[in-house]
Amino acid sequence: SVGFSTARDVCVEALDRLDSTASSHHRVMICEVMGRDAGHVALHSAIAGGADVCLIPEIPYTLEGVVRKLHLVREQGRDHGLVVVAEGVKTPDGQNISVAQVDGVRYGGIGQYMSARLNEIDPRFSTRVTVLGHVQRGGVPAAHDRLAASCFGVHAVDVLAQGKTDRMVVWKSGSITDVGLDEVAAIGTAKVDPNGMIVKTARGLGMYVGE
Repeated sequence: SVGFSTARDVCVEALDRLDSTASSHHRVMICEVMGRDAGHVALHSAIAGGADVCLIPEIPYTLEGVVRKLHLVREQGRDHGLVVVAEGVKTPDGQNISVAQVDGVRYGGIGQYMSARLNEIDPRFSTRVTVLGHVQRGGVPAAHDRLAASCFGVHAVDVLAQGKTDRMVVWKSGSITDVGLDEVAAIGTAKVDPNGMIVKTARGLGMYVGE
């Protein structure tokens, strides 16, 4: 979707910076990123940013699994680590971490939860948390998003000129087209496929992404 590439790039830049400070202070840095109930931004950013652990809502995890990976990193001679957590991740026992607001419940706090639990298990982790929040949603758009928005806009005008209504412009099978809103509603939120290429890539790189 428009904005994804920009959000991902912001996250990757943050991870590059966090890795530097993690290295200099021998810490495990935890980065909490936005995404609601889908882990696309977190997972793509974790792969591009070289994270050791990535937790997303679609895949269950255990604290033991996270700790095991971070201990393995130390055994391999690296005294720091990088963990990416999507804001919609639940605790291992299935509880949501959220904050009640006037306009509804908002996700947030899973990074602090992970930090506290990891430090309890092994104080040597000396974890610190960064919550990117709305930083991901602002700034200069990536070139890919600018191009996509331009193409979508031109196609949307063409759709209106043809007298069509209740349509949504999408990128499908390598080209831009439009589909009915009823079709979009039936699909719902696009989640990360636990058996998909991106998850397999993360695991192939040695990243812990859950059980």
